[in-house]
Amino acid sequence: MTRANARELAIHLIYSRDFTGEEPEQLVAARLERRYYENLEGENPLYAERPSRAQRAYIDQVVSGVANREDELNDYIQKYSIGWDVSRISRLTRTIMQLAIFEMLYMSDVPTGVAISEAVRLAKLYDGDDTGAFVNGVLGAFARGQKEEVKA
Repeated sequence: MTRANARELAIHLIYSRDFTGEEPEQLVAARLERRYYENLEGENPLYAERPSRAQRAYIDQVVSGVANREDELNDYIQKYSIGWDVSRISRLTRTIMQLAIFEMLYMSDVPTGVAISEAVRLAKLYDGDDTGAFVNGVLGAFARGQKEEVKA
């Protein structure tokens, strides 16, 4: 499984958690079980291959990280979504941006450009081209804002 696929799977899990309220560790353990995977592999090519140990560690880290820092991540989304209220942004789009901002802030092995381009790709895939442009604008503004804070 590629990192891009692991990222997409993490989006599925974070989004699911938004509805179920499950603890991140329990959610990941249940959803990465062989039985669960086998039920979905025919429906979605993403589930054709189970994550490697490294990709599982990445999924654990981002699902828990986004859950534990949800308020902080939403504050950043609100700050850089000029003219938009976070509550008006679809849950899926918000989830995609939460993951990208988490990666930019807390995962030094994920370059900022990769976090943004992957978020844009996922937003276009699940919500359409206009959403991809919106996500690109918000995350680009966030990245520039972070650079300015580092300089100050």
